[in-house]
Amino acid sequence: MTTPPTPKDDSSAQAAPADAPFDPLKFPKNLLDAQLREATLYAELHARQAQLPWSREPYEGWAGDPDRKRRGRPSTDGWSKDEADTYDKLWEDLREATAAVQSHTWWDQCESEGIKGAALVAARMALKHADGAIPLQQADVETAA
Repeated sequence: MTTPPTPKDDSSAQAAPADAPFDPLKFPKNLLDAQLREATLYAELHARQAQLPWSREPYEGWAGDPDRKRRGRPSTDGWSKDEADTYDKLWEDLREATAAVQSHTWWDQCESEGIKGAALVAARMALKHADGAIPLQQADVETAA
């Protein structure tokens, strides 16, 4: 009498073997999401900054000095309360998102697996370019449309 074959469990087929080496570039989804949020907030903050007057407070400005290759600045009324509040909120959100990425438990796991020094720095840098961690660029938006 033969034993019938056991059905294969599809979930185990996708899991890495227990003896597979640790891959510091196999980032967890919640870390990729946190990095995407950080990158998006960074882009929003700098886009907002580009639209604001050069000085937060009212300022008279100054003339340029071509002999010293110093550009002048026009006078400005500064930022409105709403502009300042929006900018400050974006900064706060960016600080929180950055803290979430930098203190993620993945980095502790990497260190416990022996990923340290330059290899850990390389993994952190790779996160910034990982699929799912980069916000859409203007060209991506135009291509998708």
